[in-house]
Amino acid sequence: MAYSHIEQFDEYTTEELKKHYLEILKLLGEDPQREGLLKTPERVAKAMQFLTKGYSESGEEILRSAMFKEEYQQMVLVKDIDLYSMCEHHMLPFYGKAHVAYIPNGYITGLSKIPRVVETFARRLQVQERLTVQIRDCIQNTLAPLGVAVVIEAAHMCMQIRGVEKQHSITTTSAFTGVFLRDMRTRNEFLRLIGLTT
Repeated sequence: MAYSHIEQFDEYTTEELKKHYLEILKLLGEDPQREGLLKTPERVAKAMQFLTKGYSESGEEILRSAMFKEEYQQMVLVKDIDLYSMCEHHMLPFYGKAHVAYIPNGYITGLSKIPRVVETFARRLQVQERLTVQIRDCIQNTLAPLGVAVVIEAAHMCMQIRGVEKQHSITTTSAFTGVFLRDMRTRNEFLRLIGLTT
């Protein structure tokens, strides 16, 4: 086989999480010994480690791993990046799209690194506002571009399946630096390209 993907989980963390999820099942009134639930504590323990794997990753290192000198000084935009994160208030998912642009100032990064940075910060317990700013700051601080623009559009399960139960509400957050703050034409071009203005 030329390629295989192997998931690796910390054994100690998995075992400790399993114990807690076993107790959670009991507290919810379930029988953890019934057939359908026998492996649930282990599955959830592994799922939670995957969903929060961003804690062990560095957005700066990801960008620096493919950082190249280049004189290009026009907008670089990666839009419609699938985003999945976990609300830190209820530990329920929020999901949507991230749109990220920067204007290089001597350095560019590999295009795939932008979605990887989004993923790194999304795979943590988050609020959308902080996530937006962390992505912006990581790119600004690492590449030192002329400006960075980040917009996230997301639906929050904590609003859809509990609480106010509003199924179709979308939350939009934005964060800008440099030329995207100072130059309305540049910011409007970005917003037009991601479909938020005409």
